[in-house]
Amino acid sequence: MEFWNKLPWYLKNRYVITTMLFVVWLAFFDQHNFINQVEFKTELYRLNQDKIYYQSEIIEIEEDLQELLSDNRKLEKFARERYYMKKDNEEIFVFVSEDKD
Repeated sequence: MEFWNKLPWYLKNRYVITTMLFVVWLAFFDQHNFINQVEFKTELYRLNQDKIYYQSEIIEIEEDLQELLSDNRKLEKFARERYYMKKDNEEIFVFVSEDKD
């Protein structure tokens, strides 16, 4: 009984003990504990950065599309450079540089 009398009042109160156990449970053992919350915040930040990147890429690609659809010469140049398309009476030579590593 001497041990019980030496404890502070808040460790004798069952409501305080219950609240402390509840906080410890939420902090470390629950599905949404602190560690998971930090991981979720990190993933959310990364996904927002990806979203910003892809939105800027979409804008750039839409501008390129409008430019290609507005001028046939640019469309032909794009098709020749990107997809190696050619006219019937032409030949295409592709030069590939080799690394000496």
